[in-house]
Amino acid sequence: MTHPPHIAIHPDRRWLALIVLCLGVLMIVLDTTIVNVALPSIKVDLAFGDTELAWVVNAYLLTYGGFLLLGGRLGDLYGHRRVFLIGVAAFTLASLACGLSTTQAALVIARAIQGLGGAVVTAVALSLIMDLFTDPQDRAKAMGVYGFVCAGGGSLGAMLGGVLTSSLSWHWVFLVNLPIGVSVVVASLRLLPAAVGNTASRHLDVWGAVTVTAALMLAVYAIVNGNQIGWLSARTLGQLAIALVLLLIFFWLEARVHTPLMPLRLFRLRNLMVANLVGVLWAAAMFAWFFLSALYMQLVLGYGPMEVGLAFLPANLIMAVFSLGLSAKLVMRFGIRRPLVAGLVFAACGLLLFSHASVHGHFLTDILPGMVLLGIGAGVAFNPVLLAAMSDVGPSESGLASGVVNTAFMMGGSLGLAVLASLAAARTQAAETANGTNMLALTSGYQLAFLVGACFAMLGALAAALLLRTSQAAQAEQATAMH
Repeated sequence: MTHPPHIAIHPDRRWLALIVLCLGVLMIVLDTTIVNVALPSIKVDLAFGDTELAWVVNAYLLTYGGFLLLGGRLGDLYGHRRVFLIGVAAFTLASLACGLSTTQAALVIARAIQGLGGAVVTAVALSLIMDLFTDPQDRAKAMGVYGFVCAGGGSLGAMLGGVLTSSLSWHWVFLVNLPIGVSVVVASLRLLPAAVGNTASRHLDVWGAVTVTAALMLAVYAIVNGNQIGWLSARTLGQLAIALVLLLIFFWLEARVHTPLMPLRLFRLRNLMVANLVGVLWAAAMFAWFFLSALYMQLVLGYGPMEVGLAFLPANLIMAVFSLGLSAKLVMRFGIRRPLVAGLVFAACGLLLFSHASVHGHFLTDILPGMVLLGIGAGVAFNPVLLAAMSDVGPSESGLASGVVNTAFMMGGSLGLAVLASLAAARTQAAETANGTNMLALTSGYQLAFLVGACFAMLGALAAALLLRTSQAAQAEQATAMH
């Protein structure tokens, strides 16, 4: 794979540019979790009902999940740096609007715009890293840093959200993005390569963009509301069916237009498709770990927001050690497949330990061992799954591949969390009916969800072990697919 000469940048500045990119992505990752801790305060201050309050989170997820694919393609068409800057600027201005909101409608609309900006930033950041780092060893290190930011940012957000909400107010969980966003824009103008679009044609497949964005947004809408209105309700099933029809129309269009939004030949790239399958299962397992373990610690063990954040600290530190050095060395030594499989197996073992958590659990015996294994798993696996997805495509389609794999993570995480939360709630309800003890029932529900999450991780490990090709086979397949 050759990269165009206009992306050349001094080697020392590449790592500064990576820091800037990771700061931009960290801002997005933090926002997926930092808000959760502030929701009770937002509910009281803006007089949200329980149903309406969910839209503070759902509005963000809806536009974020819906625009990932389109955001990646826009980066390929109009230049990754330009689209990255637009995304960061939109996210930062929307954060200001969120922080200054005094009504429910203003906050929800601003959150939707945040999601749109976040989708664009996430979709093109990976492409910029691929542009900056062409040497395999440097690229593995850079992807390790990026993987740590993505994997560790969520638990950092929970701790930061607790600090800001308790010491200042909920407004600051949004306003904290302003100095970061402004710094990222200024530094990006100086450090990121001003590359033009990599594609030969500037034509945008408008109908393809409309159908796939509508399909993804409708699917996310159905997923985030499934728990509330029922997974087998006519409304939920109808929305999912319409989303599926729109997706089929999208593929029908892509087979016929001259310059498709998503060239269907990408589906012949085995590693890209396997990485997406693994990404769906991996994200479902990760969401099970992060969100449900936080709920277990808060609702069963009585931890406060700050204690929950500190409980995740060992996993974050382990992820840092692996992501910021060891993961790259493992990839260079053993390739992509073996570290990915090993990481997912570690994660599955960690979730299995959590599935035995006690109603009277202690940190050292019930929390720490699982956190350690999950930290190792996330630190080892995140880098290889991204490399597997991105290494099969050329620079003109790196943004699209990034959008595809991020969409897989988003949809897998959302759907996985919804399914696992439903399983936990059903088991809890059944246990309450049987013995009437609330804490035992809650714990029983979380145990089942952790067990199913472990199964997701093991299925991901199995898929990676059996389906991922070695680098030589993947390169041969890429050459066949591109001709």
